[in-house]
Amino acid sequence: MKKKINIGFMLIAAIAIVVTAVCSMFLFYQILEEQIFDDLKANAHVVSVISPDQLSKDITYSLETDGLRITCVDENGDVEYDSMEDVSSMENHKERPEIAEAMKNGEGKSIRVSSTSSKHTFYYALRKEDGSVVRVAKESGSIYHLVSTMSGLILAVGLMVFLMCVFYSYRLTRRLMAPIEKMADNIVLVDETEVYEEMQPFISMIKKQHMDILNHAQMRQEFTANVSHELKTPLTAISGYAELIASGMTGGEDTVHFANEIHKSAERLQSLINDIIKLSELDDSDLKLEFETVDLHELGEQCVSSMQMQAEKNEVTLQLEGTSVPMSGNKTLLEELLFNLCSNAVRYNKKGGSVTIVTAIENTRPVLIVKDTGIGIPKEQQERVFERFYRVDKSRSKSTGGTGLGLAIVKHIVAQHDAQISMTSEVGVGTEIKVVF
Repeated sequence: MKKKINIGFMLIAAIAIVVTAVCSMFLFYQILEEQIFDDLKANAHVVSVISPDQLSKDITYSLETDGLRITCVDENGDVEYDSMEDVSSMENHKERPEIAEAMKNGEGKSIRVSSTSSKHTFYYALRKEDGSVVRVAKESGSIYHLVSTMSGLILAVGLMVFLMCVFYSYRLTRRLMAPIEKMADNIVLVDETEVYEEMQPFISMIKKQHMDILNHAQMRQEFTANVSHELKTPLTAISGYAELIASGMTGGEDTVHFANEIHKSAERLQSLINDIIKLSELDDSDLKLEFETVDLHELGEQCVSSMQMQAEKNEVTLQLEGTSVPMSGNKTLLEELLFNLCSNAVRYNKKGGSVTIVTAIENTRPVLIVKDTGIGIPKEQQERVFERFYRVDKSRSKSTGGTGLGLAIVKHIVAQHDAQISMTSEVGVGTEIKVVF
């Protein structure tokens, strides 16, 4: 990533420097060319007032020192005077581009290789009033030397600028990548104030997802440990009792007693496995539930009927109140929800206590209430009762056959129906759980 960013920055810098250098050289050449023609024009106007015969006398310094050449041509194109060549050996100049343009338009200029000296030259020609033409020329050798010197200077400056860009590109890339590298080392330790404003939402989301993953991993680890422990208890009991029976060390009554204990442990094991399977199904994010119209009151009646024997066994009164409450939901899950709430209410009740199921409609929303007169739940533990394998009274739960997963399943079923669950409880008075669909 760093390498790609650095290469990108350096490529942009190189292109910018090259484009700037080319444009600078082009602009410099254009300005220089314009300045040369302005100087030649000024010289031509000065020379034009002097007759060809007087030029050799009036010009007392060597024109070659400035690289200048003066040529006078009559109206027919014949050369009358030239500061560098013998006019007798020079051909007619009427067809020279700058001469022809000057005869036609009053002035003319061109840049070409001289037919006489074979050197690249700048020409400016000016037509006089008598129709003759004065031409001033300057060889481009000194000019191109200046341009080449400037090119070298621009190249050197461009190279320095490029090296500076490489240096700052490296530093900028390190600063850009520092928060990401720190995030890669430990996302939890990254402070959102230490990164760019544009990255803060991204880092917040990544941190949240990271914490969710860690929490889920911890929950899975705890769940696995709890499942192992919960499965081990009934399996140990079954193995122990079966070994005693198999060894022939038990009599008739003991054998019956041990067989009953094996049966109880097997039922507990089956109940635990069923609850684990149910939780796994509810945890599946791809779970597609089929909703239908169900009557909460009818489900309550079925629950009372199925739980009646267990309630009588625990000397608890089970009753149903309310009216018909039709709603849209998954019938199987709602039956499971009611069964788990009522089962807990009966299991953790007092002898002679009661469990009441209430179905009603509040603010156009279906409501299910299960309340009991049981042992109650301390306030400091009320938030944890919906956690998997959490038990308020562990000894009582195991003696009554609870798996510790009932309310966790209830919580998932409530979430699947987009409902809200609340609980009020007081130790020694009882508990009320309310589900609003």
